[in-house]
Amino acid sequence: MQIHQIRNATIIVTYNDIRFLIDPWLMPKDYMAGFEAGLNSNIRQPRVELPVSIEEIVDVDAVILTHYHPDHFDEFAANAIDKNIPFFVQSQIDKKLIEDFGFKDVRVIKETDFEGIKLYKTDCQHGKRETVKPLCEQVGMPYDAMGVVFKSQNEKTLYLAGDTIWCEEVKDALDEYNPEIIVTNACGATVINGERLIMNLDDMKEISSYCKNSKIIASHMDTVSHLTVTRDDIKNLKLNNVLVPDDNETLVF
Repeated sequence: MQIHQIRNATIIVTYNDIRFLIDPWLMPKDYMAGFEAGLNSNIRQPRVELPVSIEEIVDVDAVILTHYHPDHFDEFAANAIDKNIPFFVQSQIDKKLIEDFGFKDVRVIKETDFEGIKLYKTDCQHGKRETVKPLCEQVGMPYDAMGVVFKSQNEKTLYLAGDTIWCEEVKDALDEYNPEIIVTNACGATVINGERLIMNLDDMKEISSYCKNSKIIASHMDTVSHLTVTRDDIKNLKLNNVLVPDDNETLVF
């Protein structure tokens, strides 16, 4: 297994020799404004450029979109990715959205077999449901996101937690699948009501303690306007089982 950190939540997972592109956000630095409902809305994003060419990034076997938010998928990805590629999403709603870009093989993950790999959809809380979901509805942005578990006889079990805070849904997935490798989205992105949308330092401490025998990767770092946690912040926690890859770094398991 290889996990190539591209930028933000965009990674390439090589699993069972199949290359999966996760959450392709491929626009250039400063292309879009900060989120009006988030902190630091005056800061444009992405804050950094892609570390490699778009052509290299989209040279994959399949795509997984954990949810349809503008820092996880954009028109640059839609224009660059082969329209016939297997493209996995969380729901019929997201399936229709991706098909509207011209993609022809869009599949909803539940418990899905693909090239000798089992893919399982897991639940998330993209911020506390009772407070963040109404805010998302106010600004016309969908709330739901998914995590994905990869299982194969030839690889360790991998869990992409997705855009989520530490919550019962994440603990349930950890208990059910017992993953050896976990990717967390961990920049503590925060909205104007003060709620975090994804994991922050306290969440990382919780998942590190709960999964002492797993390797945990901090992704979705140093890129969006509304971050409150940096790579250095996580490194300074000195959690023995947490890895913090730089953009364009590849981890091999």
